[in-house]
Amino acid sequence: MWKWTRRIGVSVLALLVALSAGVGLWWHALDLDSQPPADPATVAADVEFLRAPPPATRGRVLAVVTSTAQLGDSGRRGGYELTELSRAYYTFIANGYEVDIASPRGGEPPMRTDDDMVAADHAFLNDPQARVRLAATLPLADVDASRYDAIYFVGGKGTMFDFPDDRTIAHLVGSIHDAGGVVGAVCHGPAALLGVVLDDGRPLLAGRSVTGFTNAEELFLIEDARQVFPFLLEDRLRQSGARFVEGPMYPNNTVVDGRLVTGQNPWSTWSVAEAMVRALGHEPVARERSGEELAVRVVHAYRHGGMEAALALRQQLPDADKRLLLMHALVAAMQGQPGDAWRLQRLGAWLGPERSAVRSIAPVTLPVPSRADGITGRFVWAGIDRCDCCWLRTTPTSQPASASYGHARDRSRLRLHRR
Repeated sequence: MWKWTRRIGVSVLALLVALSAGVGLWWHALDLDSQPPADPATVAADVEFLRAPPPATRGRVLAVVTSTAQLGDSGRRGGYELTELSRAYYTFIANGYEVDIASPRGGEPPMRTDDDMVAADHAFLNDPQARVRLAATLPLADVDASRYDAIYFVGGKGTMFDFPDDRTIAHLVGSIHDAGGVVGAVCHGPAALLGVVLDDGRPLLAGRSVTGFTNAEELFLIEDARQVFPFLLEDRLRQSGARFVEGPMYPNNTVVDGRLVTGQNPWSTWSVAEAMVRALGHEPVARERSGEELAVRVVHAYRHGGMEAALALRQQLPDADKRLLLMHALVAAMQGQPGDAWRLQRLGAWLGPERSAVRSIAPVTLPVPSRADGITGRFVWAGIDRCDCCWLRTTPTSQPASASYGHARDRSRLRLHRR
């Protein structure tokens, strides 16, 4: 009995060591250090699309943030999302618009920051002029709507408490829209559009295509969201007569309906702001896409075109943010979607093209490995570098190469690359 217990203990220990080693090798292979976080010391002059002088002043945009610091009596933090303000703020400025910041109560509003801040976010925090405006936001009751060409509502969970059905907000939105201006909102920001009635007596949202933070996204993050919030945003938007356009969880989804622009989540901020610039009659200035935006494009390709389309795009976008791709893999795993989780982590762990030139050759049919246990096998190919299907890397040699591979489709067909 003791011998069997010892053998089982040794086997379990060996398995744990092997698993730990495997996880360690996988983590090391991710090479996350190749994509370091943005420098917290970044200033506006360091941000590529802000270096060129902006066009002559084209007008003024009012950005509105929440004043609510706590979500009711739940004890949870409220506030606005910095990334949903900073990225839009600089997009408007780069395109020739002055930006004022307002809030229901005025003064300094409660801020929420994330770990995935990009250069523009840090630049905003280090921008003296932006910080002055943020420290003394305009009380909405003191805002003159006639001064603004557009109004943009920043998201953040606090908006669910002080944006909806607010008379001052409704007046500002209605006045700017009726005067030919543009109305934009992102994530929870569309809560500001609830209860807005135009001069002709029509509700702003009636029959309009809009989006916002979805029920699925909300309940995934906060299981008791129906108790924490006075309502779920998607529910109220639908009840208000809007045609709610729901995208997959967390990729960019921006909806434009005339001069009304809405975005589903924080990853929609850039495109919402740029769509607002277009609605104002101008093509946005050229801007290098962030790794986060590139990663969102890869996820979108996977969701709409499958793994083959996603891998093809991933090859074109080597700078796509690995952390965000792995986050989507984690979300899929938590939703009980192991297949999606596995494929998304593969997209995150993609090693990228070789530093030296590698050319693609036609698909090559190889015999099914003799040791076809579904995991490992031996094959021979002179100069094999990697497989296009699983991005397996093998030793480029004319000698027999041994490698592990697990293909989503026919294991006997590999699309190979040769030096």
